[in-house]
Amino acid sequence: MRILWDFDGTIIDSYPFYTNILYKIVDGSYSKAMIYRHLKISQSHAIQHFNLSEKQTNIMKAKSKDIVGVKAFPQVEDVLKEAEVNVIMTHMNRASVERLLEEVNLSQYFAEIVAGDDEFPRKPNSASYAYLHEKYNLTHAVGDRELDLIPAKEIGLETVMFQNNCDFADYSIDHYKEFFYHLRKK
Repeated sequence: MRILWDFDGTIIDSYPFYTNILYKIVDGSYSKAMIYRHLKISQSHAIQHFNLSEKQTNIMKAKSKDIVGVKAFPQVEDVLKEAEVNVIMTHMNRASVERLLEEVNLSQYFAEIVAGDDEFPRKPNSASYAYLHEKYNLTHAVGDRELDLIPAKEIGLETVMFQNNCDFADYSIDHYKEFFYHLRKK
């Protein structure tokens, strides 16, 4: 398998970090579970849903760039080891992605990263996916939001939704042990 990965919320468990930031910004007016659900759609959706002021939005965005203390999802490394090629397409900036991959000791598994500060349009535009697919002849895309899978479908990749409900995906998994099982069957 030759896999295109989303990063944030797919390889690293970053949503608890973002949830805590937003929880503090809204002074605990909403439950962390509710904040988490809206962040899983997108940060811009959550900002709009919770009606953040411009000042609050700027605080959210600034604090989100300083992501720390996150871990890789259990068994994601097993899937990375098993895959023939792994690449990342993320909206996160390159320096943060590279730093976090080093912190969770996974950087060695990736042939290339296309990051948010590269010159590609944001998802769901498929330009970055097409670039990576042409270069690496990818077979699968893994993401935690429909936004991650739309461009993958557009270029013909098999899609895997991680920890989210989505009829759009070819299949959905809650834990990487399920994907690892799928890899072994192929």
